[in-house]
Amino acid sequence: MLTKLVSFNTVSDRSNLQLVSFVEEYLSSHGISSVRVPDETGEKAALVATVGPNVDGGIVLSAHTDVVPVDGQNWTSDPFSAWEDGGRLYGRGTADMKGFAATVLAKVPDFLSANLSKPIHIALSYDEEVGCFGAPPMIKAMLAGGPQPAAVIVGEPTNMKVVTGHKGIAVLKTHVHGHPVHSSQLHRGASAISAAVKLISWLDGQTEKNKSKADPECPFEPPYTTLHCGTIQGGKAHNITAQSCEFMTDIRLLPGENLEDWIAAYRTYAADHVLPGMQEISKGCRIDIDVLAMVPGLAEETDGTAEQLVRRLTGDNGRHVVVYATEGGQFQEHGLSTVVCGPGSIDQAHQADEFIDLTELDNCASFLDDLCEKVLR
Repeated sequence: MLTKLVSFNTVSDRSNLQLVSFVEEYLSSHGISSVRVPDETGEKAALVATVGPNVDGGIVLSAHTDVVPVDGQNWTSDPFSAWEDGGRLYGRGTADMKGFAATVLAKVPDFLSANLSKPIHIALSYDEEVGCFGAPPMIKAMLAGGPQPAAVIVGEPTNMKVVTGHKGIAVLKTHVHGHPVHSSQLHRGASAISAAVKLISWLDGQTEKNKSKADPECPFEPPYTTLHCGTIQGGKAHNITAQSCEFMTDIRLLPGENLEDWIAAYRTYAADHVLPGMQEISKGCRIDIDVLAMVPGLAEETDGTAEQLVRRLTGDNGRHVVVYATEGGQFQEHGLSTVVCGPGSIDQAHQADEFIDLTELDNCASFLDDLCEKVLR
């Protein structure tokens, strides 16, 4: 099943509909109906399906179908034709995160024969890798008038450890529009680059403030919210004040903090402390700040249903949090108890010759058997 899923090139800038059609047909062959949740273009879709009785209290098994690009990476073989070597299966998405989706789908016949008293909800999303855009409409569709799940397991690669928290992320694009003049007349111009430097310095300064007041008991590494400029482009020549400068920022925040508050603070600094000086030179100057993605963190729950359930099945009682984002926080925003737990290592995610140990798939399969036997039967 994993080899089949890998064979579909579902890099995020491509359609995932061939994979969705395959899963639909596979589920239908077992008498299971499914529902597509298409995006606005109709070129991508999420898929939701229920195995078992149509009652409350079931478990959501969630995975994203998209993968990251392979461009510029040195692969030993075709990344979309999985190959086995030394107890590992290689291919794009084997770890992140078609391994979990494949194991869930492969176990469907066992789910059907398990005489479940509570349902298993299969949820496959799109566009996780580019901003977690596919999960929110999928979650709404799944919950609209249907049975209410008791818990969600997002199967990102954790080596089957129970991850109970992760940071949130916002991705911002800032475009500064200045006023160009010859650099010998600098006082008559408003450099977009100089303004961008002030904005980026503010971002760096906030990170340093967060670092200075970080809680030493915080389990995250680093244990504070970070604001980071990743790319920047601007200017035309050394002797012209830059008319344009554009840069990208991500904010990785601790659960419990509010992304909108950070974005509002950034906008306020730009509007109150950077833009006025520019507009004294030219009213045409402006600073555009666009939010490209905003994904909530996953907060650790007190006596959470999902955590208790997955700890019971895995035997893992350690405290595990991660700094990367998942769709887990989006499920939690809808009132669903959520953990992240799946086969494979995050160390392999996005790498050339990505792989998953076959023992990880076996462990995940055993976990799903125990879920049916000990929880849902």
